[in-house]
Order: sequence, then C-alpha cells, then structure tokens
Amino acid sequence: MNLTELNRIATALVAPGKGILAADESSGTIKKRFDAIGVESTEENRRDYREMLFRSKDAMNQHISGVILYDETIWQNAKDGTPLVKLIEQSGAIPGIKVDEGTQALPMCPGELVTVGLDKLAERLKKYYERGARFAKWRAVIDIGSGIPSMTAISVNAHALARYAALCQAAQIVPIVEPEVLMDGDHDIDRCYEVTSRVLNKTFQELRLQRVALEGMVLKPNMVVPGKKSAKQAAAEEVAEKTIRLLRACVPAAVPGIAFLSGGQSDEEATAHLNAMHKLGPLPWGLTFSYGRALQAAPQKAWSGKAENVAAGQSAFSHRARMNGLASKGEWQSGLEQKAA
Repeated sequence: MNLTELNRIATALVAPGKGILAADESSGTIKKRFDAIGVESTEENRRDYREMLFRSKDAMNQHISGVILYDETIWQNAKDGTPLVKLIEQSGAIPGIKVDEGTQALPMCPGELVTVGLDKLAERLKKYYERGARFAKWRAVIDIGSGIPSMTAISVNAHALARYAALCQAAQIVPIVEPEVLMDGDHDIDRCYEVTSRVLNKTFQELRLQRVALEGMVLKPNMVVPGKKSAKQAAAEEVAEKTIRLLRACVPAAVPGIAFLSGGQSDEEATAHLNAMHKLGPLPWGLTFSYGRALQAAPQKAWSGKAENVAAGQSAFSHRARMNGLASKGEWQSGLEQKAA
C-alpha cells in the first residue's frame, strides 16, 4: 500500500472549492428519477445523461473533484467511443466507483438493514483500478425509529464498512466510508446527534481494528438534521453548529476530509448547511460535498431526455456545482441563487 498516494487522492477529493458528484444511482433509483421527468430508463438514455454531466466543462473543471460511478457506467463509452472514465479524467476530476451491492434485511433485527457485497470484492477492486477508478464508496444505512437503531445494526454495518475500507486500501483505492443515518423519521435534531455519534464512534473503532490508515480515506456522513417528519425543523446555523460539534468529537484529525451526503435535503438546504459549517472554522479536515440528488435534480429536469436540452441541462448542473463549490469555502449567499433564477 502506498499511503502517500492514497493521501494525495483523498486530499484532492476534498480540495477547497471542489466536491464529489455522486452519479452512482442504482438502476432502480435512476429509473425513479427518469420516471419523474418522463424519460425511459434505457442503457442508452442513462449513458447520454451521464455523458452530458461529464462534458459540462464549467462544472467539471472548476467545481468537481471526483465522480462516483455505478458499475454499468464505468464500463460505458460516450457516443463518440471515448470511455466515460476518460471524460472524467480529461476534466481533471478523479473517477470513483460504488462497490457495495445494496442492502438486505438484518436477521433478528426487524426493520433494520445490513449492506452486502464483501464477497469477491478484492477481485472486483482490481478490475476497477485497471479501468481507472482511484476511489470507491460503500454505504451503510442506519434508520431511526421506535427502538432502533439497535447496537447490532450499528456494529455489523460498521464492521462491513471497515472491512471494505481495508480491502480498498490493499488495492490502492481510497475508500469513501459512508455510514448514513437516515432523515426519514419524525425524530428531532438531538436524537439524530445521539445516533450519529454512536454510529461514528463505532465506525472508527472498527476502522482501527481492521488497520485502515485514516490518512488514506474520506468520510461521507449525514449532517445532524431533524427527521423530515419532525414537527420541529432546524435553522442552518443550528444544523452547522451541531454537525461540527459532533464531527470534532468523533472524527480524528488524521482523516484528510469529510464529504457530506445530502440525504434528501433540498438543493438549497444542502448548500446552505455546508456553507454555514465553514463559518465555524478553522477545521481539522477538509469539508465539502458528495451530493447526488442535490446536484442532479435541476439538470435532470432541464434536460428531460431531449438532445436539444443538453446545453440547458449542463447550465443547471454548472450552477449547482458552482453554488456548492462556493459553500465549500463559506462564500455562498442565497442571493446568488436568485440571480441565476
């Protein structure tokens, strides 16, 4: 393992003003997104959509540090025959790959899930590295509800995340470690804080047990937010203060960077929250975004599957990427959204 090189890539992924595009939607998820804009989810349409994003020069060159791909996408070529991985590299961004294989019900733990995909992961990582992937992603899903999460669910998911991370580093690939505490419930912000604290502490305990070099990884956590159905929502300042307090308590300074998931927040909320956190610096790690829907909802709508809308889709993507790039330096203002609109 070349830790210097892993650290270089991890640091590049969280470079100031840049963040990660999570374009790794599973076939089922992208079908739902395409259904919403009236586009059939064919392999060709998925390819055309992602090619549109990767050819958005303004966004990719200036504000995107890396792109997480789905297995289908990493092997696809653009319309002109160029591998999509090469388009990402040509923009100066780093190609990455989602390697987990989704979730299964966790035995003896009703309503809880465990992420699977460790079998044969070592062989898959070799092939992904040869194709150009230099980082990977594995997502664990922790739900908050009545009597959950159990310590069982937290432990097995943290253990799997750590095993995945160790396999990645052995394959000279930077692991993005994503323990996501979902915001689907009616819990308040303090309950999210408490659960996320348990999840992060257990995850770092397991990472140490599996001998993962913290200098060669990126953490992709949820922000500390109330559940979507909570009667009491929180201002951006409260979200920022509680999230930073939690991260300072749980995330070692050896970790080069933290790239947040948006987790169901609206585009502008995700941007405002990240921006507010940068007002609380200086911070021991790089802090940026690794957004899927919060970067893509606007370009998907603008594109709507029509070749004549590619420029409009790219413009919408560039705007969201720029807004989040500014937020990752604490330089975003809501007035900039109105100007663009």
